[in-house]
Amino acid sequence: MSFSDYSTALVTGASSGIGAAVVERLCREGLEVHAVARSAEPLERLSAKTGCVAHAIDVSDIQSMTRLLEGLEIDVLVNNAGVDRPKKFLQADPEDIDLLVDVNLRAVLHLCRLVVPGMVERDRGHVVNISSIAAAYNFGGNSTYHATKAGVSMLSSQLRVDAFGKRVRVTEICPGRVATDIFAHVHGDSPETRARFIDGYELPRAEDIADAIAFAIAAPVAVNIGYVEITPTLQVPGGLSTAKPEKPARPAPRKPR
Repeated sequence: MSFSDYSTALVTGASSGIGAAVVERLCREGLEVHAVARSAEPLERLSAKTGCVAHAIDVSDIQSMTRLLEGLEIDVLVNNAGVDRPKKFLQADPEDIDLLVDVNLRAVLHLCRLVVPGMVERDRGHVVNISSIAAAYNFGGNSTYHATKAGVSMLSSQLRVDAFGKRVRVTEICPGRVATDIFAHVHGDSPETRARFIDGYELPRAEDIADAIAFAIAAPVAVNIGYVEITPTLQVPGGLSTAKPEKPARPAPRKPR
């Protein structure tokens, strides 16, 4: 498929960062883009700039998303909305767990449930799921985020199995650190946050992620680009840590004979 084979797209988390960049890119390709996010004002500015159709909806509000999709034939679905509450799981809050599951995973599952059957019926469509390198690599303080993004990764693979035999393509985009305002949302908009995550680093931009998505969508119909990991050249995920014990292990008690 090329962009000329598609007419309508839905992008979540569209008010800023990667989502806004994807909306801009898909609008430039001539698609009617429905942009979904919670914040109305940034969406209105994006609509004025790009011509996208703005919907100020919380993506985890499944009833509202269901009403939005009634009567729409979505050719390109970009599941981009995501949140994080960095914290070791030993100190996890139930509210944080529910939020991340609702936005990062539950909403993605329901949107695919609402959109993919129509793609299969029409024998045409492309699902782009934005996961994270956190779906494949472990780093401290993001346990729930890792779990939800790993779920999105597995869903992406399974969708291709479930839609087998139809021209429904699925692409999982796995970004590492990208120069967006997500760090300000998570850690607070401050000079300290920028110094910790942005300033002085050579990072991909949101537009680079949008270009990768456009490349996958524009590939020939016989080509499914299933998995794209995008990290800074100077970032390496993973690693090996070995800790010394704080105190000797207590010997296990002997069982009576």
